[in-house]
Amino acid sequence: MPYTKRLHVLAPLLLISCLLIPVPGFAQQQESANCLACHSSMKGRIKTVSGTVIELQVSAEKFAGSVHAALACTDCHMKYTDNPHSSPAGAVPQQVLAIASKISAKHPVDPVAAAACTKCHPDVYAKVLDSVHGRNITDRRQTDGALCLDCHGSAHYIVPVKNPQAKMSRKHQVETCGTCHGDKKIIEKYKLEENVMDSFQESFHGRKLHLGHTKVPVCASCHGAHDIKSKNDPTSPVFGNNRLQTCGKCHKGANEKFIPAITHKRPGPIPHYAEKGLMLLVIGVFAFIISHVLLEAFSDIRDAIFKKGREE
Repeated sequence: MPYTKRLHVLAPLLLISCLLIPVPGFAQQQESANCLACHSSMKGRIKTVSGTVIELQVSAEKFAGSVHAALACTDCHMKYTDNPHSSPAGAVPQQVLAIASKISAKHPVDPVAAAACTKCHPDVYAKVLDSVHGRNITDRRQTDGALCLDCHGSAHYIVPVKNPQAKMSRKHQVETCGTCHGDKKIIEKYKLEENVMDSFQESFHGRKLHLGHTKVPVCASCHGAHDIKSKNDPTSPVFGNNRLQTCGKCHKGANEKFIPAITHKRPGPIPHYAEKGLMLLVIGVFAFIISHVLLEAFSDIRDAIFKKGREE
């Protein structure tokens, strides 16, 4: 058979084959589109019998720009199918159920969805559960302990950490951690160190961050990210001599005398008033320069006017 004739025969077959081959992610995206058809148009919140408030609306546009856009809603909300709130299509994995039971106090409405993060992030999730934040939820059953969504925001809108808009980006990370570590009620409840957020803002690191420095350390740089330990835990990167190694990542040769200069402790009266004095000195110098220039300009104008008057 001539080549052109064979091509005419094979082309339709190839086209049909391509249509029959499932495209990765297509089914998931279609399922998400079915859910978003309702949830993107919903407004407001509802309160469950237990008193938990649920946000009904999910922005289709923001979800499409998230890292989870390729997932189906039921990849996380495994208790539901793509039909509204019908019974589960399949059994929930035992590992997910076990974690859901541990964090049910934190997520009473759909703990399975909150535990589903472990399907894609098993190692990270294990570190979180073993951290001081995770143990506060699993062991002490506290609802104000930090878990995935508290730091990264809604699972529907999570963007890469390198994205400046991400809650855990360098730009917003201190503010995100400050929602708990700057809360007086949480500080008093857990007897945390006070004013750590204010003292960081006043520190050399905090001021460089405010100026837009791209390599200045933020919270996770020193304390870790998912496996955060108490500062009294010997395995914490900010415990005792561990700080030498932690600080040494940026400051080569850091020693015991160097470390206190970059902790969260507020500066003493000498650095405080020295800073104020330097600010007054700088303002005074600029005020003197501006005044001197204005007086000199006034003197030149005056002399020019008087000289012109004498000549007339």
